[in-house]
Amino acid sequence: MASDQELVHVIDDDEAVRESLSFLLRTAKIGVQTYPSAEAFLGALPDVRSSCIITDVRMPGVSGIDLLRRLRELKVVVPVIVITGHGDVPLAVEAMKIGAVDFLEKPFDDEVLLASVRSALKLQGGQSKRETQRAEIEGRLAALSSRERDVLNGLVAGRANKVIAYDLGISPRTVEIYRANLMNKMQAGSLSELVRMALITGITETPGK
Repeated sequence: MASDQELVHVIDDDEAVRESLSFLLRTAKIGVQTYPSAEAFLGALPDVRSSCIITDVRMPGVSGIDLLRRLRELKVVVPVIVITGHGDVPLAVEAMKIGAVDFLEKPFDDEVLLASVRSALKLQGGQSKRETQRAEIEGRLAALSSRERDVLNGLVAGRANKVIAYDLGISPRTVEIYRANLMNKMQAGSLSELVRMALITGITETPGK
């Protein structure tokens, strides 16, 4: 039986295409779920986060491009492979800019599609772990006081304790206390680990003076 990471969601308004892709994926022992429209897929979103999507770029109603934008709005991190018709390369490029991981132009080779799917599924496994890690770190960040956050920003900026103290108008000893507290709250065993955590969540700004 396929694992959660081995599930592909095929979205296409053409029933023949859905059946063909479903047969190909199941033959390769990859789990598959099909949807006749992007709307149908969006309705099932709570159950599809650990997965990969194959979608036609041109569909009635919500198109493949619209779907990518909607997924971004919902902050759903799922690798998307778009299928395009001949001459739709500009649309495929637009899809890649929005977040698609790959595009395949019809007609495509079965092995090329399977290779793309396997790559996307592998990518999804890594993304799931990173998203879980990021959520945990953000939870710890939320527990920091505003002053501890200021000290963290200074450390991420590569500033020494005395420089952070000067910037914040407090003593170096007080900075050390805040630093020890935030290390404990962030569950960081070293300064390098603390900085890595901060960068994972996108904290790169220098503290204000």
